[in-house]
Amino acid sequence: MKNILITGGAGFIGSRLCVRLFGLGYNVTVMDNLSTQIHGSGESSLFKKIKNKCTFIKGDVRNKDDWKKAIENQQIVIHFAAETGTAQSMYEEKKYNDVNVAGTRHLIDILLNTKHNVNKILIASSRSIYGEGKYLCANHGESYPVKRNDTDLQRANFNPRCSICSAELQLVGTDEKSKIHPSSIYGITKYKQEEMILDIGKSLKIPVVSLRYQNVFGPGQSLLNPYTGILSIFSTRILNGNDLDIYEDGNESRDFVYIEDAVDATILCLEKDAANGEVFNIGSGVPTSVMQVALSLKRLYNSNVNISVSGRYRKGDIRHNYADLAKIKHILGFIPKYTFNQGIIEFVKWVKKQDIMEDKYESSINELKKRGLIK
Repeated sequence: MKNILITGGAGFIGSRLCVRLFGLGYNVTVMDNLSTQIHGSGESSLFKKIKNKCTFIKGDVRNKDDWKKAIENQQIVIHFAAETGTAQSMYEEKKYNDVNVAGTRHLIDILLNTKHNVNKILIASSRSIYGEGKYLCANHGESYPVKRNDTDLQRANFNPRCSICSAELQLVGTDEKSKIHPSSIYGITKYKQEEMILDIGKSLKIPVVSLRYQNVFGPGQSLLNPYTGILSIFSTRILNGNDLDIYEDGNESRDFVYIEDAVDATILCLEKDAANGEVFNIGSGVPTSVMQVALSLKRLYNSNVNISVSGRYRKGDIRHNYADLAKIKHILGFIPKYTFNQGIIEFVKWVKKQDIMEDKYESSINELKKRGLIK
């Protein structure tokens, strides 16, 4: 029986992974600070799922002593604990750096300077490190658009263009060799985190796998957090009878990967030696527009809320990004089992069984407006 530490293991992906690994016979320890933004003030449903399936340590990755306690006798570390969300990161730079970067440095310091039993590490990276995804220009081949500027966005020129000839670009899947150029504080910290863990793994000859998750969704996703998880945000608004305001023109797209598929891919990375030393995209391999998400949720909830397209935009947001899965399919045999439509049906079934949460979206938007991050 292998001992596994999951930091952030009471979160959305971490809790589901904890349950699955418990079922596979692993001895799981979870360290999590039970952030109120995710869990609320009481005992959350996420925590209830894991509390009898792991050794739980309430701790914070910013505290080195918590790390030391949690890592004792662990053979595998799966590092999920992080501050997430693009918009919030743009005005809480210190917090994101303290948790995502400095918190990871504590792990590295312990690995370098203390006795331990760690012989494999999985680090949760993010599609955000790519910034805008990969495109093709008919005239100049591969193109990686730079961060969009306010002048173009204010004129509703949302689609990236070739930086050489200004031609419209064709969106293609973003592979692991694509350019790294994050457009948000969150993306920058996730890339730093990934690089640090990959480097220390090489130095200490500890196998490391980096998992670049796309937008993971499904049952168990926090309905409390107004800053991240578009399906949860839209669901909470719909169930409170509040209209949906779609930014840009609604055609901006993301790769939404169902939670069970994300966990399947994570377990493959954990158990297959062929994954060691590699980075993998974890997604569905299919782009889905924000408007499609909104219309699907409205239909499944049988709601009459209005959906409007405001043309507003958030600083730090990208236009498109979806994963090229060729590498993880070839090396690990990973093939997603759920389409977006199948996954959203399961998600909505689960949401309908939950208490209706307070809609905190407007307060989060007002915070962003006050800081000039929504135009």
